[in-house]
Amino acid sequence: MDVSRRGFLKISGATLAASGIGISLKPVSAYAQPLKIQYAKETTTVCPYCSVGCSIIVSVRNGKVVNTEGDPDSPINKGSLCSKGGSIYQMAVNENRLTKPLYRAPNATEWKEVEWEWALERIAHLTKQSRDKSFKFKNDKGEVVNRTEGIASVGSAAMDLEECFTYQKFLRGLGLVYIEHQARI
Repeated sequence: MDVSRRGFLKISGATLAASGIGISLKPVSAYAQPLKIQYAKETTTVCPYCSVGCSIIVSVRNGKVVNTEGDPDSPINKGSLCSKGGSIYQMAVNENRLTKPLYRAPNATEWKEVEWEWALERIAHLTKQSRDKSFKFKNDKGEVVNRTEGIASVGSAAMDLEECFTYQKFLRGLGLVYIEHQARI
């Protein structure tokens, strides 16, 4: 059977009309949906995943994150995000996200929820204990060094310059000499 395009359309139209399935040519009304970022405050931040430092716009309304997207004004990512950066919204808005710290005691097999205040006090206590145990006032030559060799730090590439400066001052104040950064590894 040799059917042209025009003939196929005629046969198709006749078949539809005969079967009772009508196609309405009446115009469809379209309504604009309100933007989810309407009345939201926008803030820029840095993606926490890798050391590229992509900029993200976070839209917040009534103290809750309502949207995240790449910042088109950023010279680094020009508005684009990788799959991990594109899913950053789920980091803030996720019912499965942990909201309390978990603690597992030495030699224990189970994690338990603890309060933030307890966890921060524990971290501070163990840091001080480790620092005091490994602190050296003088090296083998008798020179004053005032350092601890029992603690090391790997900084996050998600920190901006000011945060890195403050973190570096804090670590040097503790006497750390083994300080590394994710961007260098």
